[in-house]
Amino acid sequence: MSEQQQKSSNRFEFVVTAGARARQLLAGSVPRVEVGNHKKTTIAKREVITRAVERIQGENVPKG
Repeated sequence: MSEQQQKSSNRFEFVVTAGARARQLLAGSVPRVEVGNHKKTTIAKREVITRAVERIQGENVPKG
């Protein structure tokens, strides 16, 4: 089992949380992990994997 799957209860939750966090980072939030030379989406994924962020409340989920 990958580290991502161990840290998150399921893939959907991981994707939703990382996506919401990426939007926060793009809006100017301060990263909670070492940034390096990475894109905001990669930073968001690393934050979820390392549990620097878990669930993000109050996000509007687009209706498809």
